Amino acid sequence: MSEGTYQPDSVLDAANKASSSVGQQNAAPSNSVGYVLSAEELRLVELLRSGNETAFVLLVEQYNSSLLRLAKAFIPVSAVAEEIVQETWVGVISGLKRFEGRSSLKTWIFRILTNCAKTRALREGRSVPFSSLPEFDSNASEPAVDPDRFLSADQQWVGQWVSFPRSWDEIPEERILSDETRAYIEGAIEALPPSQREVITLRDIEGWTAEETCSFLGVSEANQRVLLHRARSKVRQALEQYFEEE
Repeated sequence: MSEGTYQPDSVLDAANKASSSVGQQNAAPSNSVGYVLSAEELRLVELLRSGNETAFVLLVEQYNSSLLRLAKAFIPVSAVAEEIVQETWVGVISGLKRFEGRSSLKTWIFRILTNCAKTRALREGRSVPFSSLPEFDSNASEPAVDPDRFLSADQQWVGQWVSFPRSWDEIPEERILSDETRAYIEGAIEALPPSQREVITLRDIEGWTAEETCSFLGVSEANQRVLLHRARSKVRQALEQYFEEE
């Protein structure tokens, strides 16, 4: 790609500085899901197709870390995940001319990553998460919280907490924010079932909306909500055990 002649602060800034020829004549194509590219996205796509290196570098800077985290949700091996991300960017470059605007540019890029991850997982004989799983976890009766934490049917107040979850207000802030705690959280997420791991990665780490997550993963809003609740409950329980270790 040719080097850009300016240094914009963001990818959208780069798009806004694209040529004015990108306009009504490049209106977003109609599609079955009703998505319409914004003017900024249209200008950015045109800029990338023109071979502007600066815009592409900024795009990589914006999404590379997120792509790597999602790749690890598929295959939690750093070296392999990094290779998947590299393959994704190669796919983006080669596929730009075929991008039809049937989704946002971000969603399109992340779908390339999932395709690369599925291919790599099959090649290595690994199980592939979400895309090859049913819409819902096979264990539909899986409780979000350990049943032993509630009073049983033979007790007076059945279904109520045996003991309430510990408040974290008393835990020193430096411990909560420590690198060790962060690493423990990452380990707890890595240990989740694939479908739950992907949902919590997109929602709580990447900050995707419920609508974006449902569209990307092809699940209903209700199933997405249950998967996220289960994932959060398991991570919280793991953290409770971790904070209880003195």
